[in-house]
Amino acid sequence: MADEPLHYGEDYHFIPATSAASGLGVSVRPDLYCHTIQIVNICLVGRPGDGAFVLIDAGMPGSADDIISAVEDRFGSGSRPQAIILTHGHFDHVGALIELVREWNVPVYAHKDELPYLTGKARYPEPDASVEGGLLAKISPFFPNEPIQLGSRVQPLPEDGTVPHLPEFRWLHTPGHTPGHISLFRPRDAALIAGDAFVTVRQDSLYKVLTQQTEITGPPRYYTIDWTAARESVRKLAALFPSVAVTGHGAPVAGDELRDGLTKLACDFDRIAVPDYGKYVH
Repeated sequence: MADEPLHYGEDYHFIPATSAASGLGVSVRPDLYCHTIQIVNICLVGRPGDGAFVLIDAGMPGSADDIISAVEDRFGSGSRPQAIILTHGHFDHVGALIELVREWNVPVYAHKDELPYLTGKARYPEPDASVEGGLLAKISPFFPNEPIQLGSRVQPLPEDGTVPHLPEFRWLHTPGHTPGHISLFRPRDAALIAGDAFVTVRQDSLYKVLTQQTEITGPPRYYTIDWTAARESVRKLAALFPSVAVTGHGAPVAGDELRDGLTKLACDFDRIAVPDYGKYVH
């Protein structure tokens, strides 16, 4: 691929936030691995030894070396994914993306509605520091919010729901947190990669983020702009009855804990997930 002027927004910087899970990984299936980078998860899909795998999301700003180390620990020195799939383009999911693209020279895929935020054409609405929530919500205006520029390195996902290099998975449009947010689902074993459509830790609470206290809840409050769409996205995912879920924040959850918690969230979304006040709450 030809060199292009790839760049982050001017407000991108290292965020000194971490959690008890940072640097740790867990295999939720033999070919489904969740690794925590500070306060966010990346996912590696593929069996070690096969040599073919895909990276889902790209971590926090400044985390490229940590992600490369996690990849090489699992798949061997010099390994690189066949592609990078983005659930969405918030800073904590694309924070190391440019360094990884330059290092590996691999394509990036995202929903077509997310492309403006990945090609420098649009910026997300400002995070809501006024929203009901904890300390992380209050300091959210300090998080990077300008779009990154990936140029032709990012491509739209196929319209038919297929996922490049992951033939068993389908992508589902799960907007609300962002306009082009997606989740990935594998019918064979009901494995779900949910991104931030829902999460398993109260992401606005600094204490719960630090301790990684598991709680199936809605998308991060300070960055969610359409709560009606977010509700419908959770209901769509709950209707799949997933057996295991890797979310963008918090520990993977499986079995009855997942199904009961996700069903409860879908049924009582307004009470559990939607904040009582905030500029994106109607």
